[in-house]
Amino acid sequence: MSRTQMLLPLLAASLSLSISPVSAQTQAPLEPAALLVIAERPQDGPQQSVPPQKSTPPAEAVTPRAPSSPATFTYPSQADGFGIKLGGYNTSRWAEDWRGMRNPKKRDDPLDRLKYLPIAGDGFAYVTLSGEIRLREQYISQPSLLPGDHRQEQLLRIFAGADVHVGPLRAYGELAHGGLAGHNLGTPAAKSRNDLFAQQYFVELSGAPVRGVNAGVRYGRQEFTDGAPGLISVKDDNSIHTELNGGRAWVSFAEFRADVFDFKQTTLGLGGSGDDRIDDGTRFSGVTFGVVLANQAKRKIFFDPFFWRERNDSLKWGKATGLEVRHYYGARLWGSIDKLTFDWLVNHQGGDYRGRPIDAWFLQAAQTYSLSNKGLKPKPGIHFDYGSGGGAYGTGTIRNTRTITAGSIAYSYQLVLNLTNLFQVSPNLTISPSKSLDLTAELQHSLRVDENDAVYRGAGTAYAGTQLVKGAHVGDAARLQATWKVSPRVSVIGRYEYFEPGAVLKAVGSKGSHFLAGWISFRF
Repeated sequence: MSRTQMLLPLLAASLSLSISPVSAQTQAPLEPAALLVIAERPQDGPQQSVPPQKSTPPAEAVTPRAPSSPATFTYPSQADGFGIKLGGYNTSRWAEDWRGMRNPKKRDDPLDRLKYLPIAGDGFAYVTLSGEIRLREQYISQPSLLPGDHRQEQLLRIFAGADVHVGPLRAYGELAHGGLAGHNLGTPAAKSRNDLFAQQYFVELSGAPVRGVNAGVRYGRQEFTDGAPGLISVKDDNSIHTELNGGRAWVSFAEFRADVFDFKQTTLGLGGSGDDRIDDGTRFSGVTFGVVLANQAKRKIFFDPFFWRERNDSLKWGKATGLEVRHYYGARLWGSIDKLTFDWLVNHQGGDYRGRPIDAWFLQAAQTYSLSNKGLKPKPGIHFDYGSGGGAYGTGTIRNTRTITAGSIAYSYQLVLNLTNLFQVSPNLTISPSKSLDLTAELQHSLRVDENDAVYRGAGTAYAGTQLVKGAHVGDAARLQATWKVSPRVSVIGRYEYFEPGAVLKAVGSKGSHFLAGWISFRF
């Protein structure tokens, strides 16, 4: 019996505690988020009225940011760089503030008591416990777009975390388990199968040293998402999150903030917590700023310039492997104006790869418009993504775009594409037949930017031989996603994609592939 099968009873037990009607205080449902969809859960204190901010398609909506705990930031919470929020729950669980559960009237069931366990009666010290169980099934008809047997995967995620607050001091720890079973699995990836992973552990000192200023410093293994989602994320689509090791410090005022950081990557193992090591061959450091351009009820606009540096001692381009030092200079302009949400990114990448200069560009523009707040609440949208390419198989300048920790789910649900050397346009439509159900349909047309460079898979590796094939058409995709918010703690998501290779991929033997996935998530 697999670990996944052994752990299924835990999921059933958890769901038995959680199936309850959505609270009457629940806000209007947000647009679907492929990486995390949990029904709205009211928190103590006022909630800012801001639509979810788009980054890629509606299925990957970037939602308002949650306030950090224990400090209350004067900078608008949805843009403070501290985790992606849906209702009371966040992708990064440390970004949740459950001090409202100090009031017994706010608690709906016994699990709410775990969100605020006082150590001192005056609220100076308390503990918050959190957890997640996610059971996912997925099917791919032609794995990696190659003819052959289908792949079927059953994936189990279990997270458990504890957040200890003592005045301005804080310690957070989180354990994770990834279970994997199925058919034609190939070599298991540690992001899917991992017996035990010390996913996060850090200490923090934060607070308001003077009136109107909030600041903090944190050190340890942690999740970091302070930047454009097209460049950095925790890859919540995986069973195991992407974690960084090091420190960050921040300061925020009413309309300006700055976040300085220095991290190394984590290399995952398949066994216990002892085989997940800090990768000393990598380093990611820099500063992200934030400026509030508008913060009214129907007009919220944020401008986030950034200056980053990434070092990788063993990066592969073409047939060569070696040291790359890459600099990222850019800015993100995002927010909402009445019924329009938008997320625009301009990023130039420079640096050096094995003595060769780097000159790459990464551009994104996503926008969605809400036609009506009644009926099906239709929201048409479109996004454009451009990642430059060229030079990987030559001797001159490297023009290939790279991302830091962002996944490729925005370009293919089955991870067959990467933004490197790619331009794509994707119109989409989201409707909401009910308050608890969202449906999204999307079409995608993808082209290669440089015909002398390869087409790249989601993992960043090249499709062998595509650099020798002429033509620009990479492929087309159709996607559907349904999100059902069963209760404040439970959500169900279904996803379908068909990817049809274009002339470039067909020339190297790629075949069309169907992808079907469904999962149920429980959080407390």
